[in-house]
Amino acid sequence: MARRKLPEIPNASLADIAFMVLIFFLMVSTMDTDMGLERRLPPMPPPDQEKDDTPPIKERNVFVVLVNAQNQLLVEGEWLQVEDLREKAKEFMSNPNDDPNLPEMTEKDVPFFGPTKITKGVISLQNHVGTQYGTYIAVQSELVGAINDLRNELSQKQFGKPYNKLNSDQQDAVQEIYPSRISEAEPKKIGGGK
Repeated sequence: MARRKLPEIPNASLADIAFMVLIFFLMVSTMDTDMGLERRLPPMPPPDQEKDDTPPIKERNVFVVLVNAQNQLLVEGEWLQVEDLREKAKEFMSNPNDDPNLPEMTEKDVPFFGPTKITKGVISLQNHVGTQYGTYIAVQSELVGAINDLRNELSQKQFGKPYNKLNSDQQDAVQEIYPSRISEAEPKKIGGGK
């Protein structure tokens, strides 16, 4: 008696099915891609502008934040926890008592506010190349949060509502008083560590 050959399963369509299943899962799965920081880069300078025509910044106008490879913060020469950074940055940027150790203030006529004292303060952030990303984001979040808190407090005081509920002209006026001046230096490998 002759043996009968078993029919083979067509494997040419298996690749097509696997590809379709892969496409299906790619389309229905969600991926969180919103991690990061929202930043607006300054406009490019005109090509005819000289390279170094910016005036020097006085030391008292710079709030220096350094993060080392062990994720420790050195703020204005003293060790600080990330949780304490926001209040320190708010005090620096607002300079409520016109303290000579905090940034200089200039008076400017601001819409909705009239003559107002505005800080010349700049926050300077520098990280070590070994700084963990989570620490970097936490520090950035606290610094941006300090500016946002100051804007919200001013909005509540002047307009009776939070900053995000103001119209664009009101927001521009508040931004003029509390601009987001966070300067980020290129990470360096200093102070030992990784």
